[in-house]
Amino acid sequence: MTRAWTLVDLEAFSVDIALREPFGIATGAKTAALNVFVRVTLADGTRGWGEAAPFEAVNGERREVALTAIDRARSALVGWDARAWRGLGRRLRELSPESPSARCAVETAVLDAIARSLGVSLATLFGGLETELFSDLTITTGTASRARESAFSIARQGYRTIKLKVGGAPIAEDIARIRAVIEAAPSCALVLDGNAALTKDDAVTIALESKTMGGELALFEQPCAREDDDAAVFVHDRARVTVCADESVSSAKDVARLASRGAAQAINLKITKSGVVECYDMACVARAHGLSLMIGGMVESSLAMSASANLACGLGGVEFVDLDTPLWLVDEPVFAEMTRDGPRLSIAKVRSGHGARPSDALLARWGIDP
Repeated sequence: MTRAWTLVDLEAFSVDIALREPFGIATGAKTAALNVFVRVTLADGTRGWGEAAPFEAVNGERREVALTAIDRARSALVGWDARAWRGLGRRLRELSPESPSARCAVETAVLDAIARSLGVSLATLFGGLETELFSDLTITTGTASRARESAFSIARQGYRTIKLKVGGAPIAEDIARIRAVIEAAPSCALVLDGNAALTKDDAVTIALESKTMGGELALFEQPCAREDDDAAVFVHDRARVTVCADESVSSAKDVARLASRGAAQAINLKITKSGVVECYDMACVARAHGLSLMIGGMVESSLAMSASANLACGLGGVEFVDLDTPLWLVDEPVFAEMTRDGPRLSIAKVRSGHGARPSDALLARWGIDP
């Protein structure tokens, strides 16, 4: 019986996906998703897929680093009993602490294969509490006029929450962009994301100005530097806003530290930033400390986003959802059973695993039968 669950192969495929427009954050921008798809095979023939989406402007990781880490994992994990997926996650962290996106890809693929072999959704493995989520939609860095245009369009599509990237520009420009969004979409709640680029004083000013303009500021994501817990406490106390940790939290240990210091009231779970196994542990620790949960991602396709949606639905009660980056991709080469209707994401039609794989055209290009 054990033999059927043995991991017998691990393959990596580079994937370049063009973006409809640059995905800009305070610390840089991406013009294409330079990702890696990973396929694992179990001894019983079951296969699973995962995705690595390194984002150099966020954590310095490049695709070459992820590919090297995946190659290292191959030699270490072939022969592993896939059912011991927590131990596999620990081993991956030991092997490649520098490449969380590689850990994500391999862990996702293994968990996908396990769930497919069992004939259940990945969400079921994580608790199976829900089948749908409601995502925000992001407005990246840019001009006030562009922010206004985007906000108006987002509201018309039925979104309830708009995420706006701030930082990396003069504070007056950010305030003008916030005003434009609030005026164009007054019914939408606002999530501001500083990507660790703001001073604590500028973050407080931006938050208070948002409220003065009549905006519903639901969350301020990573306003200040990742290592500056005191700044996060300052922003929360002075602006009376929920601060969500992102760049400053990548492990369960980080969650405990931030919670003990009052430096976060919510944490952003990103499987590409932390790995799937660690994200699950982070969620448990966060809830034990009374913190809210957000599910997000890097610039990922619907493959990784489907895995994230399954994790969030399995956990249930994830208050903030930011799973929108597939909407930036041109000709996304992925088949996904997860459905998207404006802000509503549903995994109800996922038959097994996370319900996503490369498209038939992409598989054919690699010489793989669909």
